[in-house]
Amino acid sequence: MEESKKLADMVGMKLVDCHERYLGLSCFSGRSKWNFFTDITDKVWNKIKGWGEKLLSIGGKEVLIKVVVQAIPSYAMSIFRLPKSLSDEIQRLIARFCWRGNERNRKLHWCKWQRLCKPKLEGDLGFGDLETVNRALLAKQCWRIHNNPNSLAARVLKGCYFEYDNILDAPLSKKGSYVWNSLLWGRAILDMGMH
Repeated sequence: MEESKKLADMVGMKLVDCHERYLGLSCFSGRSKWNFFTDITDKVWNKIKGWGEKLLSIGGKEVLIKVVVQAIPSYAMSIFRLPKSLSDEIQRLIARFCWRGNERNRKLHWCKWQRLCKPKLEGDLGFGDLETVNRALLAKQCWRIHNNPNSLAARVLKGCYFEYDNILDAPLSKKGSYVWNSLLWGRAILDMGMH
């Protein structure tokens, strides 16, 4: 701490405490992506656990899942590709709540979870598969960067990864950050739609 204070004094900057969390995510990811996103799973579980004791109809559960539970990871999913194991864990918690309510009630699953994720127009509940939603949100972020090249995010990414191109033509980078690789995973949807 003493060295950082000296350095801050030397360059005439104010020393501030490092934020451990910003908008619900850790500022430092490390190697384990599961640990980085573990708070999301905890938040989902805490919400579901609180509702588990209440007598809710399937319609009431549907509303709570769509409006509250599926909104919890949406910010993270618009920036990062969630690990498949994390998406599966969140969907497992949601499915358990949808069918059982709480841990003590064991109820029959009347159909596969994948079917409940299909759109309402097809006669299902339209929960949305988290991995598909994650990819769509990242594709939307790429489109936003493409259409707003003067935004801060676009300028930072352009300086690092696609100096002479736009994001839709940017080459893959083996040394790309987790955010960049996540965006490229989402960009694949745009590539399919444009070719």
